[in-house]
Amino acid sequence: MNVFSAGSGGPLPLSALSRRALLRGGLAGVGLLALSACRSATDTGSQEAAGSSSPRRGGVLTVGVGVDFTPALLFAQSANSLLQRLVFNTLTRYDEQLRPQPELAKSWEVAADGLSVTLKLRDDVVFHSGRKFTADDVVFAVKNLQNPVRSAQLRSTALAVTDFRKNGDFELTLVLAHQVSNLFDLFEFMIVPDSASVEEAVAGTKLIGTGPFTFTDRKPGSSLSFARNEKYWNPGRPYLDGVEIKVIPQAETLLSSVRTGQVHLSYAVRGKDVATLKDDKRFRITQYDTGAGAYYIGANLSVPEVQDKRVRQAIAWAIDRDRLVQQALGGYATVSSVPWPKSSPAYREQDAARYHHDPEQAKALLKEAGVTSLSLPLAHSSDAGATAVAQVLQYDLKQVGIEVQLQPVDSPTMQKQLISQSMPALWTLSHGFAQVHPATLAVSAYPFNEAKNTSKFSSPAYTEVVQKAWNRSDADGPEAKALYQQVTDILLEEQFIIDLAIAGLVEVAGAQVRGATLNKYSYLVLDDAYLAG
Repeated sequence: MNVFSAGSGGPLPLSALSRRALLRGGLAGVGLLALSACRSATDTGSQEAAGSSSPRRGGVLTVGVGVDFTPALLFAQSANSLLQRLVFNTLTRYDEQLRPQPELAKSWEVAADGLSVTLKLRDDVVFHSGRKFTADDVVFAVKNLQNPVRSAQLRSTALAVTDFRKNGDFELTLVLAHQVSNLFDLFEFMIVPDSASVEEAVAGTKLIGTGPFTFTDRKPGSSLSFARNEKYWNPGRPYLDGVEIKVIPQAETLLSSVRTGQVHLSYAVRGKDVATLKDDKRFRITQYDTGAGAYYIGANLSVPEVQDKRVRQAIAWAIDRDRLVQQALGGYATVSSVPWPKSSPAYREQDAARYHHDPEQAKALLKEAGVTSLSLPLAHSSDAGATAVAQVLQYDLKQVGIEVQLQPVDSPTMQKQLISQSMPALWTLSHGFAQVHPATLAVSAYPFNEAKNTSKFSSPAYTEVVQKAWNRSDADGPEAKALYQQVTDILLEEQFIIDLAIAGLVEVAGAQVRGATLNKYSYLVLDDAYLAG
């Protein structure tokens, strides 16, 4: 056995993390670790360091979002993932180098063969209902994600857990069917719900967890309210009295609410609107650099017009990614032909630069494929930011002879179509999951899942290499990186997902907001957040 325990010493290399998950952590009671881990080094606006004022208790933080909470997608990463970590906790939480740190699990041991992991759990945690958290709740959380009804992207990894062996209330061994390179991706993704109220949770009527805030009220289409959990296991946290999430789908209204201070914090302000705030000292703009989102065009391969990969490659050559980033995204993104951010072990600069704006190459490929004219629908989310992206794509495609009809759809419907594989010939969205271990993207993300993806793309070669990358204990050694390169080569050749730009979320915060951060799945973490005087 290889052992990790909180406070056990310095960090191991990432290869050791992936193979044995025996990583450095802080003391079990430190609560939120590495709060700034996900952040870019460049903040604009107010440059006051978070430590320049002492944490202050009290106040209600108002967060502006563009999309309402969809309770049925509580256990999936979606456009409404901000609230998960307010109400719930996860077993572990990654730092900037993807090294898991303690949360509900205070230490762990991974078997030398990688086929089991033993978790030692905190014994001082209670649910908001007053019930004590135990190993049974971890068993329930895993089985909950194994349930296909939950639409959880990491269901494949959860299903790799085949047995649970308890050693008392606060120690549990998870037995695995095979080695998995992304086990701790699951632990960061998997919120731990209250088993007694889980059906009420997915109905949106009751949310009970162990997290820093208790759910108090929901007005569909308008707001969600949360109050401080006075029995939170992290001593002295949270500082805030409460949190209010305001649903503001109109981009101009959201921007106005930020400007007037009605909203303290938002991750939904359009890039071009963020640009208007960056020199205003009343605000602090922080760009998350983990590549938590990537803009793309998806192609439904059941539609005859896009079955020829040369047509899909032509689309990739037709898009002016630089203009897309500057005009539609306000400069808050990096052009890329691959899903991987620069922090990923799968990233290579030459792959990111594979496709660039070359209309003549696009026309040549269409001619080679026997296509003289093409008219296709392009679905997109109906919010202002997504519409701006779609309009840029529509213009670029028209220049090479591809006419697209924009089909705006509300975000919950887009998510349902993504899951049910019912997209039209083309669609544009952003995807996540490339910011964690690379195998997770290809076994978990709906657009890329080798077993069942939104594009209905199927390839024995793709399945084989993805399974090899996933069914191993290490995630960043030479062999693993060679497998990731094979995955990348297939994605670049087949272009069933046409990546355009990598963009982490951009945080717009009033200068008084301190200590807010996101985990790797964009769950909002407010344990240490406060409003400075």
